[in-house]
Amino acid sequence: MRFGLAILPEHSWRAAEPMWREAEQLGFDHAWTFDHVVWGGLPDSPWFGAVPTLAAAAAVTERIGLGTFVSSPNNHHPVQLMREVLSLDDISGGRFLLGIGTGGDLDARIMGDDLPLRDRVARFHEFTDLLDRLLTHDHVDAEGRFYAARDVRTLPGPVRGGDTGNRVPLVIAANGPKAIRLAVDRGDAWMTYGGSADTDEDWWRLVAGHARRVDDALEATGRDGSTFARYLNLDSAPTFSLTSPAAFEHAVGRAHDLGFTDVITHWPRPTDPYRGTRDVLDAVVADVLPRWRTPA
Repeated sequence: MRFGLAILPEHSWRAAEPMWREAEQLGFDHAWTFDHVVWGGLPDSPWFGAVPTLAAAAAVTERIGLGTFVSSPNNHHPVQLMREVLSLDDISGGRFLLGIGTGGDLDARIMGDDLPLRDRVARFHEFTDLLDRLLTHDHVDAEGRFYAARDVRTLPGPVRGGDTGNRVPLVIAANGPKAIRLAVDRGDAWMTYGGSADTDEDWWRLVAGHARRVDDALEATGRDGSTFARYLNLDSAPTFSLTSPAAFEHAVGRAHDLGFTDVITHWPRPTDPYRGTRDVLDAVVADVLPRWRTPA
C-alpha cells in the first residue's frame, strides 16, 4: 500500500509551506490539493489556486509525488491545462500526478455552466481524449463538440525524456460505468471517493461496487491489472479516517482487500470537515504506515 495526504488550499503560503514539507518528512508517498474555484465543503473559506500551490510545494520538497485532487473541465481547457501540467512536471522533477474528473456542481454553476449531467460526462470524455493527445504528441489538431485545437505545439516536450510511454500520469476519478471504462482505457490509474452514504458500511458497499466494475473493465479490455494503480479517498466515508489510529488501519485493511494500491487521507483540521488532531496523524505515521507500506 502507498499513502497520500491531501492538504486543502485554504491557507496562506506562509502557513501552508510547513505542511507540505512535513508531508514529505512524515514519509507520505504523495500529497494532493483540491483544484476547485470554490469547494462545497468549505464555501466560505479562503481558497487558493491548485497550480501555483503545487508549484510552490514542488520547490520546497524533493521526493514526494504531487497531484491535483482533481482538475476538471469546469475550470480548465485541455490546451491551457497541458501547459500548466508540463510546467508542474518540470518544476517538480517528474513528480507530478495529474488527477482529473468530471467536476463538481458548485464550480460548474459559478463558471456559468448549465450543461446537464449527460453532457458534462460527454465533455469530460472529450477533455480526457484531447488532454491525453496533448501530453503524448506535438502538432495537435482537434475539432470536437466542446473543444477545438489548431496545430498546438507542446514543446518543450509532451512526454518525459522523449518516451511516448512515459507521459505525465493520468489519474482518472470515476464512479459511473462510462467514466470507469474511460479510466481503464486512457488512464494510468483510477481514483474514487466512493460516493455519498449515511453509514460507513453503506459507503464501503459503494466502494466495493466501483472496484468490481474496474475489475470487469480491466478484464474486458485485456489490460494487466497489476500495473494499474487504484487510489481511494478514504475521507468521503462518514467517519474521518484519522479519527483514531485504529480507524485508519481498519480503513486501510478494507481498501487493501478491495484491491486498492493507494489510499489518501486529509491533513486534520480543528473543525469539520476532517476534524482531527496532529497526535493521531503522528501515531498513524509511526505505527500504521510501516505495517502496510509497499516495499520499495
